[in-house]
Amino acid sequence: MSRLKLGIPKGSLQEATLELFARAGWKITLGARNYVPTIDDPEIECLMVRAQEMARYVETGALDAGITGHDWVVETGASVEELSELVYAKQRLARVRWVLAVPEDSAIHDAGGLEGKVIATEVVRITQDYLARHGVKARVEFSWGATEVKVPQLADAIVEVTETGSSLRANRLRIVDTVLESATVFIMNRAAADAWKREKAENLILMLQGAIAAASKVGLLLNVHRDDLAAVLGVLPALKKPTISALSDPEWVAINTIVEEAVVRQILPKLKAAKAQGIVEYPLNKIVL
Repeated sequence: MSRLKLGIPKGSLQEATLELFARAGWKITLGARNYVPTIDDPEIECLMVRAQEMARYVETGALDAGITGHDWVVETGASVEELSELVYAKQRLARVRWVLAVPEDSAIHDAGGLEGKVIATEVVRITQDYLARHGVKARVEFSWGATEVKVPQLADAIVEVTETGSSLRANRLRIVDTVLESATVFIMNRAAADAWKREKAENLILMLQGAIAAASKVGLLLNVHRDDLAAVLGVLPALKKPTISALSDPEWVAINTIVEEAVVRQILPKLKAAKAQGIVEYPLNKIVL
């Protein structure tokens, strides 16, 4: 039987990735040897690999495909094919940024202020490329962790990843510039010419994207008298256009639509005021566009 050797990111993306696969329809179970998880799909073989190393293993063919950050593809310089973005991160469904940050009272306000300075970061190559683009010479030192606490005693600035900026603010740091924006990506070995593996990977991506698309949305089902239909439709945002179905009573119709979960609390009272009845909110597992 053919199998797709798939790398699952170990570390900060691990839990979010396992939850995403579960919503997409695959159950991944970690055992005592949690670097070799089991998955309820005989056509996939999983291996837990740190996101920082994933692209190298996919490039060499040790893995057929894997999930990692675009930032780590850039940082390692690995030649892999990025089949798709999967926009989710450790805390929320979003891209992340590698930012240049300095102490709040620092005199550094742009890239030019880094001339001759010391920068601590986990992404040395990305930072060096950033300095080269701005024609600045500075010393870039690899940071093994807790990068935020290294300024100002051990470094003049840092390049650190952030989703919300809250950790930087808590450490009294000021963002000067965005060095690189990154999203989680599904990568594949460039030499993996096997048509079956390519199709398996693309089908997996389709389901994962569907789960991501559904994560922040809910379905709404409601009944409305035809006389009130225009008023109700005026309240409803929709993915495209709501589905309107006839009921046994020809004077009434059912409306089925998809909305952002965050707006439900705002529009439900408006729907009720527009004379919608039997309003049901239901969760979504996947939306395939």
